[in-house]
Amino acid sequence: MGANPASGAAAPGVVAITSAPRAVRVITEVAAVEKAFDYAVTEATEMVALGDRVRVNFNNRSVRGWVVDEGEFSGELKPLMKWQGFGPPASMLALARWASRRWSAPTARFLLAASPSKQYKVLPPAPKAEPLSDSVSEHADVYEPGLQLLGPCTDPLALILGAYASTEGREGSLLVLVPTESWAIRLRGRLEQRGLAVACGDGEWDRMRAGWPVIVGARGEAFAPTPKLRGAVIIDCDDEAFRSEASPTWDALSVLQERCRMEDAPLWLTSLVPTSATLGFQNGSEVKSTPSTWPEAVVIDRRNGDPHEGVLSPAALEAAHSALEGSEPVAVCVVLQRLGTGRLLACRQCGELARCAICGGAELEKDGNLQCGEGHETRENFCRSCGSTNLRAIRSGVTTLARDVAAQLHQQVSEVTAAGEPNLNLHRVVVGTEAIWQRVRKSSLVIFVDFDQYLLAPRENARISALTALAKAGRLVGSRLEGRGRVIVQTRRGEDLVLRAAVQGDLDEIIRDEVETAQLLALPPYGYRCEVSGENAKKFVDGISSDEVRTRETSTGYEIGSTSLEALNDALVGVKHPGGRLRIARN
Repeated sequence: MGANPASGAAAPGVVAITSAPRAVRVITEVAAVEKAFDYAVTEATEMVALGDRVRVNFNNRSVRGWVVDEGEFSGELKPLMKWQGFGPPASMLALARWASRRWSAPTARFLLAASPSKQYKVLPPAPKAEPLSDSVSEHADVYEPGLQLLGPCTDPLALILGAYASTEGREGSLLVLVPTESWAIRLRGRLEQRGLAVACGDGEWDRMRAGWPVIVGARGEAFAPTPKLRGAVIIDCDDEAFRSEASPTWDALSVLQERCRMEDAPLWLTSLVPTSATLGFQNGSEVKSTPSTWPEAVVIDRRNGDPHEGVLSPAALEAAHSALEGSEPVAVCVVLQRLGTGRLLACRQCGELARCAICGGAELEKDGNLQCGEGHETRENFCRSCGSTNLRAIRSGVTTLARDVAAQLHQQVSEVTAAGEPNLNLHRVVVGTEAIWQRVRKSSLVIFVDFDQYLLAPRENARISALTALAKAGRLVGSRLEGRGRVIVQTRRGEDLVLRAAVQGDLDEIIRDEVETAQLLALPPYGYRCEVSGENAKKFVDGISSDEVRTRETSTGYEIGSTSLEALNDALVGVKHPGGRLRIARN
């Protein structure tokens, strides 16, 4: 290192170190290298602070990284190449380390989630958090922090305004998460109409980093880079949209729970149908359902129906014609959601579904016999109810369903799927997957043509998912008190706890049953699991030495479980990565 004695500037080809030698510790974006390295701060990079983004020479490669700590200066250190603007605030570094341990993933993955997609070297001044006006505060409902069971037709805006009012004396931002980006955009508009300063979306990362009074977003905003959190609200906290399916499989609820704990900030949660895990946020108060906020639901048992009736039963067809006589722009929504394999077998004679006698799950044909997804038993191909050996597959895609519905209703039909055109003008009859919830705001009638795909899905939370789908349909048709629409469920299950809860709008029995099931199967918060898959999954599992975890081989890899979350974390962290492709999915 050297400098020009006359001018004090750096000599050509020489990097000038700051007058007070300083070094910083940097984690790079190279996911395979978790270790942090020290780099010397130069005059050109003397503004760097904790959390900032920098570019460094890493193994003769120019890579990006984050300043995570002060380092120990040495004349042998490589200098920082460039300051690349603000990154997450220093207060979030501990959160990123916690998330790395919680989901067995590199810290850089979570620092990246809290970083902008472009460089910000100047932050705007954050506006003052103004109190609610008298006219707005009249519509705010103040709840104690914790879990609130809000019906599908209850507007959560009053709770959000109440959370803002009750945290008025605290410094920082109120963070509000909703399941989808489109919902976040609508909520942002409603809050701004009521005088609140709101930051929303990746394009306003600099506002979030500056500490805007309110931040609204979807799952990704759990890592919103506000320097201080005054409180947080998660609407529909059990929604699957809050969980990342890509590795690492983190979820927004766990992140915000830990973030609020670190910053001693209150956390409000709302749930349509609470799981056993979210019930731990009750704060001692009993969670009770409110039937009046649920939609009117009609169950149609198709076991004894005429096979020539078509995809819509006579009762559903009559309800659809009645809805089309109304004035709603979208009068009828027909939902077909394929979960798992999406293939069910039903008896041609009596209409009963082929189900496992042990777990009650759907049975599929395998090598000429019947077997459930868990492989509990293998049996001959016959109906348990009537003994008939004539079983048929029940399956049709959205395109086929749309064609059949159009023929039955003599109407033009719009198809709506996640891969479809988002700005397509819709006809009065819409057929599609759950993508309908994002495209349609109101409807007179929602028909689930094959609700058994929910009830018999090979998933631990199949019943919760089924009721959640009914709740989202209810948001389109309104509550039973409003009386402007209803939900029709076509099924071959007959008596079922989920169907009874849907008709009555009373979730208390199924909530109790879900808690008992979670205790029996050691599901959160009574137990924790992770799934390990990939070409080196066996090597990874063989490296686990803890007596507090159990392992078992599955059809896709290995399942590792423990009744203690910390024990599971310790076991996973203690294993050296064997290299190659490896996926660790945490529940």
